Amino acid sequence: MGTKTGPNRKRRLPPRWFIHLFWHSHRWVYRLTGGRIGLWRPKKDGWGAMCLHTIGRRTGRERNVMVGYFEDGPNVVTMAMNGWGPGEPAWWLNLQAQPDITIDLPRGGSRPVHARAAQGEERDRLWARWQEIDEGLDDYAARRNQETAVVVLEPRPV
Repeated sequence: MGTKTGPNRKRRLPPRWFIHLFWHSHRWVYRLTGGRIGLWRPKKDGWGAMCLHTIGRRTGRERNVMVGYFEDGPNVVTMAMNGWGPGEPAWWLNLQAQPDITIDLPRGGSRPVHARAAQGEERDRLWARWQEIDEGLDDYAARRNQETAVVVLEPRPV
């Protein structure tokens, strides 16, 4: 998303309003097309896009968000990065309150999952995998005032 302009310079991000507009537009296209457009599988050296269906921790209403992911065996992995801005994304706060949700994957349909934050060696391994996908990951993460959660979505029985 950003480019490095020198050996000691941080990668640039688009303005926050653009990041928000992009993700809201992405979700709108997904809804408008009934899910036919908006999701994609991870490429060999890239991430895919999925839709999380969370339950609002205050409202109890379903909330949908588009996030990047990669697969780790039977699990799906994403990051609670909030567009690299401060604070936790609302969807991650919702998942902490209600971790049993469904996700929509391309060509995989809906899948029931249980969400949890990766810890210790698992987090280090999954973070290293994200670094392979996005070489600017550490520069982007340094913009946040707290550690970015690596979220593991484990399959659960229906």
